[in-house]
Amino acid sequence: MQDLRTKLIFETKQAMRDRNKPRLGTLRMISSEFKRFEVDQRQTPVELDLIAILEKMLKQRKDSLDQFRKADRNDLADVESAEIAVIEEFLPAKLSDSELTELIAKLIEKLSLSGPSDMGAAMKELKSAGDPRIDMGKASQIVKSLLSAK
Repeated sequence: MQDLRTKLIFETKQAMRDRNKPRLGTLRMISSEFKRFEVDQRQTPVELDLIAILEKMLKQRKDSLDQFRKADRNDLADVESAEIAVIEEFLPAKLSDSELTELIAKLIEKLSLSGPSDMGAAMKELKSAGDPRIDMGKASQIVKSLLSAK
């Protein structure tokens, strides 16, 4: 798999060739965030840093999308939806529900967790794993259901 920066450069050039202004604007915004991180942190970001930046951008866009839909501003909601689609192209695919359930079940067994009071320990361990494919929202629901069943 090519790294995110290489893919971003290629996609930016392609958007320029295609004269796709909305896509180009989003790609430049992503590039700008990567460069801002590099300047702020005074270091070259690694792949996990770039993924974290993309996930933060995605979360911001989804929050904005909800607000625009509530305010019945479909014109702005469409712009946010398009940006979300572009950002998601650069993120690794999330684990399926079955894969996530299996991973969490193994984690619970490994840590010998026994009830809902151990949910914090399970979530802390999942977060420290640093796997960008884990959707923490879904993971939280699965951990809760598995620990409630014990």
